Amino acid sequence: MSLIDDLLASALEGEVLDVRIGLHWTAVVAEVAGQRRCGLASTLQGPSDHTGEPDIPEAGRLATYSGLELASLLRSESPLQRSVGGAALNALLPRQVGEWPAQNAEQVIASLGAGKTIAIVGRFPFARRIGHLAKELLVLERDPRPGELPEAAAADVIPRADLLAITGMTLLNHTLEQLLALAAPGATVLVVGPTTPLSPILFEYGAHMLSGSVVTNIEAVIGAVSQGANFRQVHKAGVRLATLRRHDRLKRQGSG
Repeated sequence: MSLIDDLLASALEGEVLDVRIGLHWTAVVAEVAGQRRCGLASTLQGPSDHTGEPDIPEAGRLATYSGLELASLLRSESPLQRSVGGAALNALLPRQVGEWPAQNAEQVIASLGAGKTIAIVGRFPFARRIGHLAKELLVLERDPRPGELPEAAAADVIPRADLLAITGMTLLNHTLEQLLALAAPGATVLVVGPTTPLSPILFEYGAHMLSGSVVTNIEAVIGAVSQGANFRQVHKAGVRLATLRRHDRLKRQGSG
């Protein structure tokens, strides 16, 4: 069983009510046990070819899928279908929202990583703000800019890190499980960003903290997603940040 298999096996069934694929974010609305939920995932763009095979063969009919059928698109070879699958999964995962406090991932990384080697997979705006606190800050990105490292350097860089923060988008790229496996045994590992599945299953694969998102105003959020909103706009429309911790590890490190 892979990480994706385990996450899909834990998901609840639900009736798909709406699917929105926006410029930056994809949203899936489903009814699960009588409750309307909305899951988010980053929109991954494949090669642009308007005359070739469609990215979404069932475009216009995705709401006829069951929730689990839609979530299973996370296994697809198509980046856009994986975005739909990731959003559906986040709508269907079991929830204990009241027990998930909001927490600023930047502050956690800054406090736990002060004076240590920090590796960040993904381009986060806070990286530049915390760089001066770290002994060494290493940022890996699929399309690196000056000062960043290519993803091919992961096998060399990640085992050196005392603290590792991985974007939840790597689940959509099918690389999250491999990245988690590269972490040193004593490293603290966080998976962060709105795409992150808030599931304790990730703790079984080596994560210690998950920082993701919960949609609190479905109509406003899917409206914003449909009109090309970035996450700052989607957050303002009705998203609450939420944190799930593996307490046995983070409490020993004095983080609460």
